[in-house]
Amino acid sequence: MSDTSNISLAVITPERQVLEETADAVVIPAHDGELGVLRDRAALMCELGIGQLRYTQGGLTRRFFIDGGFAQVFDNHVMVLANRALAREEVTAEVVAAAGRAVDQHQGYSEDARLAREQAQRRVRVLRGLLASGG
Repeated sequence: MSDTSNISLAVITPERQVLEETADAVVIPAHDGELGVLRDRAALMCELGIGQLRYTQGGLTRRFFIDGGFAQVFDNHVMVLANRALAREEVTAEVVAAAGRAVDQHQGYSEDARLAREQAQRRVRVLRGLLASGG
């Protein structure tokens, strides 16, 4: 991880370290849109949303499902502390179906119910997109 031409990337959830790798570029799903990170980017900290984390390494792109948390970029290190993270390979039809069932659990007309339903629908869209990407 001491390669001076790359960015070090770590993705950690409360349960496990999902990834520790070097990358040429990283795209983080911030709560208000995607955030690109290249070498020597200015330091920052951001809240994560529901989306895809992508990184390129030697011309290949890897993708992860990210469900909230925080990210820090500092001195060519990207640290992602996610509530939930799944590698593309871990996203199966069963995972997408379970996320779809969760949408139905958020009934009602309150603002909280509407927000929870929208977040559940976003999870389904992102997971379906990852499943369809095939890698």
